[in-house]
Amino acid sequence: MDPNQSSFEGPVSPETSAGVSIHSKKLRSRHITMITLGGIIGASLFVGSGNIVRAVGPAAVLSYLIGGVLVFLTMRMLGELAAARPAIGSFMEYARTGLGDWAGYFVGWLYWYFWVGVIAFEAVVGGAILNGWMPGVPQWLFSVILLLIFTATNLISARSFGEVEFWLASVKVIAIVVFLLVGTLFALGLWPGATFAVGNLWEHGGFAPYGYWPVIGGVAIVIFSYFGTEIAVMAAAESENPSKGIRQSTTTVIWRILLFFVGGVLLIVTIVPWDELPDPAESAPFAYIFGLFGLPGASVVMSAVILTAVCSVLNSGLYSAARMFAAIADEGLAPGFVAKRAKSGVPVIAVIASTLGGYAAVIVNFAAPESGIFDFIMNSAGLVALFVYAFIALTQIRTRSRMTPAERDALKIRMWLHPWLAILVLAGIAGIVVVMLVSSDSSRTQVWTSLVSVAVLAVFWPLVSRNLKKRDAATGRTEHSFAGVHDPGADETEHGVHQ
Repeated sequence: MDPNQSSFEGPVSPETSAGVSIHSKKLRSRHITMITLGGIIGASLFVGSGNIVRAVGPAAVLSYLIGGVLVFLTMRMLGELAAARPAIGSFMEYARTGLGDWAGYFVGWLYWYFWVGVIAFEAVVGGAILNGWMPGVPQWLFSVILLLIFTATNLISARSFGEVEFWLASVKVIAIVVFLLVGTLFALGLWPGATFAVGNLWEHGGFAPYGYWPVIGGVAIVIFSYFGTEIAVMAAAESENPSKGIRQSTTTVIWRILLFFVGGVLLIVTIVPWDELPDPAESAPFAYIFGLFGLPGASVVMSAVILTAVCSVLNSGLYSAARMFAAIADEGLAPGFVAKRAKSGVPVIAVIASTLGGYAAVIVNFAAPESGIFDFIMNSAGLVALFVYAFIALTQIRTRSRMTPAERDALKIRMWLHPWLAILVLAGIAGIVVVMLVSSDSSRTQVWTSLVSVAVLAVFWPLVSRNLKKRDAATGRTEHSFAGVHDPGADETEHGVHQ
């Protein structure tokens, strides 16, 4: 065979490619920029970082750094896949075309399930914050109101989602930039009333007071703080310039992680001795330190910022869940009616269906808080981030190995040291799972309940597989492989989507 001739034939997911080409390239560059900057800044950083610091000590910085490196390498692999075919807009489809329908099925449904759980969780947390401001209004009512607001936002258009996310992310980015600037001055003793505090990194039992094994255990927790970086890639596929958006979101992720997460946590453990940091249940670390700065109304401002972060995750989570649900329906991996789109390109049924789980969880949480159902939903999605990262690594290895020399040379984004860094990511993921199994009861619960979710999907796979074969036989469709450098415009023309 001619080495310059592609070994891959046929379009990848013409249904989704058509939908994106016709309707949904409506996110502007500034939307993608801010989604990229602020997408991973959430309550897990503003609040959850305190739990990591209390469990690990100042060495929590290393936990965030190691986890960040794994995510950065994964995003680089995703960038290689997405830049080659930005019209797809879903790593579920990369898994399907690279590994097979079974991979798309598991990745798609697990990812959707994860975000449905996140939607429910953020609605509950947002309701609790608002209830703290206005205790006369029931907490569950605030949660329902938040769900309704962001359901409406996502139903209007992709751009309405992007516009809302732009402003929510802007608030988060401004807040953390102020924290980094003022915090640096405070730690160096250059802020009014502050003293040089760098010694806090080692003067209270050492840099790693519990040893370095907890640092690895901390990685298993912080890795979930980074989950959501892939949303920028999905959103970029619905932008006016997909290739630019994908390159931007995947190549700048490392400095965003270093600046916002590693830098933020480094300032926390520098400004306040790690063993004197308040319990996050009493005071979030960022809010507590903002109070030390002496800025007027700091606690109220940070409370509002945390609410903004919650709303941002709720908004972007609903976007991600809906797009994934529509994508798996496009491929015959979910009921076909779920893929129905409005003229704006919004998958209406998928948006509404993705919120139903949120409403159900809110009701269960407040009507029967002791039932354990809400906790099961949260725990059973715990490993989804790792599953998704593993599938991205496997897909990139398989896809690159099947490319022709011409396709490899034409890659706009390339994973380094192929396949060794991808293998390193897989080894890191396996190590995190092992650490979770041996570290604590809560971590073990997440592992086993997540495996229950996988087992449930495995039970239904034979039925889905039979339906796919029947559909393929009726339509004459064959399973296509990922085309490394195929021009999306060729698919659009071939399938008449410019009509």
